[in-house]
Amino acid sequence: MVIKKQQLAEIAELRNQTNHTLRPVSKELEEVLYQPFNVLDHGFVRVIDYMGNDSSVVQSARVSYGAGTKKVNADKALINYLMAHRHTTPFEMCEIKFHIKLPIFVARQWIRHRTASVNEYSARYSIVEDEFYIPQAQYLSAQSKVNHQGRDETKILNKEEQKKVLQILKADSTNAYNNYLEMINQDADGNIVDNNKEGLARELARMNLPLNCYTQWYWKIDLHNLLHFLNLRADSHAQYEIRVYAEVMLDLVKKWVPHCYEAFLKNNKTGKNFSGPALQVIKDKLKGKEIKQEDSGLSVREWGELMTILDIK
Repeated sequence: MVIKKQQLAEIAELRNQTNHTLRPVSKELEEVLYQPFNVLDHGFVRVIDYMGNDSSVVQSARVSYGAGTKKVNADKALINYLMAHRHTTPFEMCEIKFHIKLPIFVARQWIRHRTASVNEYSARYSIVEDEFYIPQAQYLSAQSKVNHQGRDETKILNKEEQKKVLQILKADSTNAYNNYLEMINQDADGNIVDNNKEGLARELARMNLPLNCYTQWYWKIDLHNLLHFLNLRADSHAQYEIRVYAEVMLDLVKKWVPHCYEAFLKNNKTGKNFSGPALQVIKDKLKGKEIKQEDSGLSVREWGELMTILDIK
């Protein structure tokens, strides 16, 4: 991770501040507020601000005036009930704002989740930093023959292929960035290189940069939609490069709203929803009935996924 000294100084200043509030806070999240957590080779995730905690979810569900007099177990039970029965609006009462640094190709996947407020680093206004995501060799895998939009993580490229791919990625990134600086007639610090040249506008020169270039954004979202994002992106089927961000964020959710986190794991992350035909197959299996895929009403893929969940070969 690369964070400039000025940014580190700003973070240190923010973390040295003490603010008094009557609002509900999360003690564990307060302890890591503003602190960056490393992701990939140059990326990070950090919490900038948040609103609410577990008690806020409970309070909004009961429409009460304050934290209330219910016991902790009662609050946990209510949160679990809300999660299990998909009563989502109480979770929307909590919000969190992240500062995230990530490769552009990951950002383009991420932005498909249209339930957040986003403000991204402007390459029209500022010079792009010389930082590019170069994967580690063990994550260079072949295309999956089953999942047509992803890699097969069990089929790692051989040493020779790995070396060649990494050489290409590094050379292309360096060449593209050098050409970018040449076109804008500036160095990486923004200094003019040749006073006799105008230089191309930044908004045009940026189009030559590759998708492994890093960008940054502020990303604000409510808890319900954040958990939906994490349910998809912290899943083993998600692309590795976005999954590692989701895993860091999931740990931050645990610090922020531990009861909601526990209910999420129980009902979503480690739980499964079944279609009507799939549920009927389970019932038939429990009764000892023999049933084949052709008679189940499930496709071959659906059948295979169900058998994997049930650990039936």
